[in-house]
Amino acid sequence: MYFLGFNWNPEGTLFKLGFLQIKYYNLLWIAAFILGWFIMKKIFLNEKKSMEKLDSLFIYTVVSIMLGARLGHVFFYDWDYYKEHLAEILLPIRESANGSLFGIINGYEFTGFTGLASHGATIAAIIGIWLYTRKWKDIKMLWLLDRLVVPSAIGAAFVRFGNFFNSEINGKVVDKSYFLATRFIRDSDDMPAYQAMALTKEQTPNAAYKAIQHNPEFTEVLQSIPYRHPAQLYEAICYIFVFIALYLLYWKTDWKNKPGFLFGLFMVLLFVVRFFVEFYKKSQGGFEDTLGMLSTGQWLSIPMILIGFYFMIKPEPIEL
Repeated sequence: MYFLGFNWNPEGTLFKLGFLQIKYYNLLWIAAFILGWFIMKKIFLNEKKSMEKLDSLFIYTVVSIMLGARLGHVFFYDWDYYKEHLAEILLPIRESANGSLFGIINGYEFTGFTGLASHGATIAAIIGIWLYTRKWKDIKMLWLLDRLVVPSAIGAAFVRFGNFFNSEINGKVVDKSYFLATRFIRDSDDMPAYQAMALTKEQTPNAAYKAIQHNPEFTEVLQSIPYRHPAQLYEAICYIFVFIALYLLYWKTDWKNKPGFLFGLFMVLLFVVRFFVEFYKKSQGGFEDTLGMLSTGQWLSIPMILIGFYFMIKPEPIEL
């Protein structure tokens, strides 16, 4: 008997409002920001900081993280595609032969914001926080980073759960006897939408994927889709433990008073998890073919880990 050995085939869209699609992935991003705001509100009240400064911080972090996550994916992982589709970089659309926006713009479909990279989000968040501390000069950058890492860790877990709902960033092929084996029916490599529609003769991807899973006529097609590691869940669960550790260290110890320590620990823990989970992920593209040995995500994680160690062990406080 397998713990997770089942067919994973969620539509990804919770409901639709006209042409807008409300996806689980987007809702989990929103939930991450809302939960983060409540955690930071508790911290700001504890540190006797004003709610005006928290509201301003929320705007800076949301804009910088979303922009950085998007640009990180574009430039680190998929520039070959986006250099030919510049409009899709910042718009929630994608070219589609059968798609239509608003019923008047043919050749595109609404996708929501997918394709977001954690490394880009981290870099942009630090830049956003630097800009924020230029506005509120009484708040030191390292002081703020040491506190923002607490909600950031649980936010990272939410994002990976969103990836799981989207059947993206899946793991490598694994034998079905493995107790976490998961068959991602909507895996973009194993069964892309156009192939599913061609095999089933259905008119929409959702109908095609449902037919593959439930129609006995397509049993062989279903069996041809391999089981994979649910790498997103590995990462999400590890990030929950990172969150618990940072939360307890902030509230139960004095480590928050050593500037940069909690921020450094966050960088080390988060990207060590990312580095090792990459061994179970299928390739996400990027520049790994050029450098070899490691995946793009692992190469990007190494400097993040080194930066984290530096802030944990630096001998003198840095005034930022």
